[in-house]
Amino acid sequence: MKRVKLIVAYDGTHYCGWQLQANGITIQEVLQDQLSRLLGEKITVIGASRTDSGVHAAGNVAVFDTNTRMPGEKIPYALNQKLPEDIRIQHAEEVAADFHPIYEKCIKTYEYKILNRKFPIPMLRYYTHFTHIRLDVEEMKKAASYIIGTHDFKSFCKEGAQVKTTVRTVTDLEIFKEGDLITIRITGTGFLHNMVRIIAGTLLKVGNKTYPAMKVREIIEARDRKCAGSTAPAKGLTLIGIQYVKEMEKEI
Repeated sequence: MKRVKLIVAYDGTHYCGWQLQANGITIQEVLQDQLSRLLGEKITVIGASRTDSGVHAAGNVAVFDTNTRMPGEKIPYALNQKLPEDIRIQHAEEVAADFHPIYEKCIKTYEYKILNRKFPIPMLRYYTHFTHIRLDVEEMKKAASYIIGTHDFKSFCKEGAQVKTTVRTVTDLEIFKEGDLITIRITGTGFLHNMVRIIAGTLLKVGNKTYPAMKVREIIEARDRKCAGSTAPAKGLTLIGIQYVKEMEKEI
């Protein structure tokens, strides 16, 4: 028995998120079904990030245990031929049997994209949140500075989420604009349910002058979901990648 780690990219538009659901097809379900057929054994896939319905990924991480003799690095070539074109394995390798994608210390990076122009662009409708209201990116950057650091992010957590603590660390938060496209790039050691999308929704309110930049500090201190902005639509969010601390240390 060996454990194989996958880096998975997918367009989440037509899926009910990562995790198995009774009400629709998910990324985890597709991977498990196709891996089981490919390897001739029942495969269970464990994902690092349980992305929501409509959320995309360029580099989610998953592992599975298998008895196959196929080398780990060869699996993407065979598996990608069986997967639908909106899911692709980017890399695979064998890892230690105790490697767990959820419990290992890591740094995750997400991007939230906003299309800010007079009229929407149809080709970007599944990958950006559109708003015609001109956003003040400089004010959004000021607001973002309050989010960086270790805080109790209860105001930015979906109500009813079952977590031991709502304290999280955001190591970096950049906002940049290229043409009509605004990107919110956020990196941290872990995120609460809907945290990135609520942060994006709050920064949108700063950008459209509903909130002053300094209100974000008040929202954090309030520790009350009702004080923050709305949850931005899922389609603008992409999990860019996950870096594991142990693997980073090996590279040094």
